[in-house]
Amino acid sequence: MRFEERELKPYAEPIVESQLKEGEIYFSVIFLDDEMLIPVMEPRVYIGRKQDSSGDGKLYFQDIESYRRGIRYGSAEGDEEATFQTGAGRFMFEYERALDVLLACSLRRRKTHGIS
Repeated sequence: MRFEERELKPYAEPIVESQLKEGEIYFSVIFLDDEMLIPVMEPRVYIGRKQDSSGDGKLYFQDIESYRRGIRYGSAEGDEEATFQTGAGRFMFEYERALDVLLACSLRRRKTHGIS
């Protein structure tokens, strides 16, 4: 099996807010360490811009499991069985861009301490 070769940019390319589509799946990629060697990638569904207590409209994302079960923001069972995330736009990526972040991490891991 061979994976296609690609040129990686030296920076991440999160999804632009104007390109977000409600009901679409995006991928949150964060790192647990300052060296950016331990990534965590989670799928999230964009559910739209919602007003918070300050009156500001924030971007809301929902965990995919509860979304697939039909739980929606503001539903009676939503608070207990769903996870909603706000303000995460700079860590949200379309799949291919999330893959780029992980590939860049793989290259860093090869260079650092001989981790593979």
